Amino acid sequence: MSDPDGWISKYYRSMAIGCCLLKSATVGTDASGVHVADVIPDLGAPVSAVGGLVASGSTRTVERALALLGEVCADGAITLSDCARRTQLAPSTALRLLRTMETAGFVSRRPDGTFHPGTRIVQLGALALGRQSLVKQAEPSLQRIVESTGESAYLVIRGPADTAVYLAMAEGTHAIRHTSWVGRAIDLEDLAVGRALRGDVPADGYVAQRDRLEPDVTAIAAPIRWPGGVVGALNLLGPTYRIDEETLHRYGAIVAAEAQVVGGQLGANPSSPPREFV
Repeated sequence: MSDPDGWISKYYRSMAIGCCLLKSATVGTDASGVHVADVIPDLGAPVSAVGGLVASGSTRTVERALALLGEVCADGAITLSDCARRTQLAPSTALRLLRTMETAGFVSRRPDGTFHPGTRIVQLGALALGRQSLVKQAEPSLQRIVESTGESAYLVIRGPADTAVYLAMAEGTHAIRHTSWVGRAIDLEDLAVGRALRGDVPADGYVAQRDRLEPDVTAIAAPIRWPGGVVGALNLLGPTYRIDEETLHRYGAIVAAEAQVVGGQLGANPSSPPREFV
């Protein structure tokens, strides 16, 4: 997706920084399991029932860390003295926070002493932008699958620890239909969508089987390929009694075709050999 003025990348970069650190501050660990106390040592306050920090000192520490990260990411390369001056922090305080965030990968320090965005920030920003773009690209295909089949359709991506994460859906139109799994993370083992996410599909481009978790449900999944491999999958779920052999192949062709449409929008080359997306 083109971004000539850079505003999209700046928006998602800021969003990723803020969400990651604020979430870390409220729940005690970040998405990778790193304890907040390891990243920002001053955080030791209890958490309120609604997820807010109770102690103002801890909140202040988070605000300082966010301000420092904002300056590092805005410039791309910044000295300690500039960080301290722009955030109105004592150099010793700024250095302490930057060092602890460096340990967690949020910032990096070059031999010349300048601070740069760390790998964690780069990864989070790219992930946020990539997933939002994927959802936007897949929504029309999800709707067309529902219009053609009447069954619920999902966009699924690989999650942590060999799971499939249901990212978006278009709900089916039948009175009896599969209801939302959006936000759920399911073990990939023995799932049609698991094979699709690994790129393990036959020549006709889709995998169909009775669902392991819901035996009365048939799943039909097809991989979404892009230049990096398999970025996600489209997954149709419907009651088995409504999907006979002929219907299964017809629906499979529809899901596979729509997965190719989404992949084409992401720059996939159908003639290129598939590789697994990591």
